[in-house]
Amino acid sequence: MDTNNYLIDINHISKVYDMGLSKVFALRDVSLKVKHNEYVAIMGPSGSGKTTLMSILGCLDTPSGGSFVLDGEDVSQMDDNQLADIRNRKIGFVFQTFNLLPRANCIKNVELPLIYAGYKKEERIEIAIKALESVGLGDRMYHTPPELSGGQRQRVAVARALVNKPSLIFADEPTGNLDSKTGDEIMRLFAELWEKGNSIILVTHEEEIALNAHRIIRLRDGLITDDYANTNILKH
Repeated sequence: MDTNNYLIDINHISKVYDMGLSKVFALRDVSLKVKHNEYVAIMGPSGSGKTTLMSILGCLDTPSGGSFVLDGEDVSQMDDNQLADIRNRKIGFVFQTFNLLPRANCIKNVELPLIYAGYKKEERIEIAIKALESVGLGDRMYHTPPELSGGQRQRVAVARALVNKPSLIFADEPTGNLDSKTGDEIMRLFAELWEKGNSIILVTHEEEIALNAHRIIRLRDGLITDDYANTNILKH
């Protein structure tokens, strides 16, 4: 099968950590394919390998064995600089803790990936403003994170994830620091992003949050135990 048909194509991935004289297998022979414009939730208890898989799929770490092709590029043997370049070009991250610069306004926070990508200042500002408007923050562009609610901060993080037009949006517990009403608003935003053609991988331990995705993958002891289409997608 042509791997270019898939956004993510990992085959027989393993991850082994040396702990003194013993070895700990965080992932064992994991194979997984994700198509373009899929909305996938990855679930698993503590120690399941979920965090390790997340780090590899997000090009934050490399596997000990196996192959990983991301959007047509083999990333499994890349060095740190190459992985950083892939992350900046192909992946947008949304984290539980927002990871915003507290003293910088929304525009400056959102334009940050564009600085690394070499965009000129005027172009960066224009793109950042459009991204903020797309997530409903056109009237908060000059506010700093402490002046925003939790939901607004997460919307800034989503805008930042979108500015480089990534192949994949990676959301790690994106509602973990939000109340249920605000969490619903953020999940509605992700649904809208998916409808616009974005590919989303959602990492969560919450069953109700996972039900927003169209496909659910469960891990335990470094293995995929379930991988199925979600027939009960939540509507907001």
